[in-house]
Amino acid sequence: MNSAQKLYLLDVEGTVAPLTLTTSQLFPYARKHLSEFLERHAADRTVGDDLLLLLEENLRENEPGVPEILSGEEQREARRGGRRSLSIGGVALRERALTYLLWLMDRDRKSTALKSLQGKIWKAGFALGELKATLFDDVPDALARWSAAGRVAIYSSGSVEAQRLVFRHSIFGDLTGMISNYFDTRTGAKGEPASYSAIAAAMDVAPNEVIFFSDVVRELDAARAAGCKTRLVVREGNALVEDAHGHAAVESFALI
Repeated sequence: MNSAQKLYLLDVEGTVAPLTLTTSQLFPYARKHLSEFLERHAADRTVGDDLLLLLEENLRENEPGVPEILSGEEQREARRGGRRSLSIGGVALRERALTYLLWLMDRDRKSTALKSLQGKIWKAGFALGELKATLFDDVPDALARWSAAGRVAIYSSGSVEAQRLVFRHSIFGDLTGMISNYFDTRTGAKGEPASYSAIAAAMDVAPNEVIFFSDVVRELDAARAAGCKTRLVVREGNALVEDAHGHAAVESFALI
């Protein structure tokens, strides 16, 4: 790689991990343990904050058929009283929250509250050794080379906390020592050039000193529009890309 390369920016699923990491490992684990987790941590302040945010998200829903956590007078009272009036302490409200969470998961909705709760459940699963993140075989050596030559950062739609868990509890052990920073959609949407400009600024490098690896062409388009270099990652199990929009493709990190 060109010696001017200072930041190796990596997507997760389809790039360093199989697409099935979330769908076959993480999501089913969170779904299985969600009800028990909410009951066990009903008095936990950080979980309470997640549930308050979930209530706020639910109140903003306008999709037909969405499960309501609050109904009728409860909604009117919540809107009058603001955040302080919201409560998830009762069993009935927890059950309604669970119904809404499962509804969000069924639709793969990008709910901030859901992501935070999932991250907490995964953290517990990783700590117990019940979860190990599957990564591609070429990832550890590539991270070692790239972190020695420059810096490595992760940019994924999964939360920063979830990203750290994946690399701390991978099948190859703890790889977090080779990663300088993590970014999620709080930085911006992955299909927006401004997100990649923001990451470059946060890492104190010029956009042309960033090379972004992803299996999604529209993300690569956005990174290139911001001035970054790009590589389309082709892995077993990824969707076939018929038009790469001129992004150079790589099947392995071994020679990079």
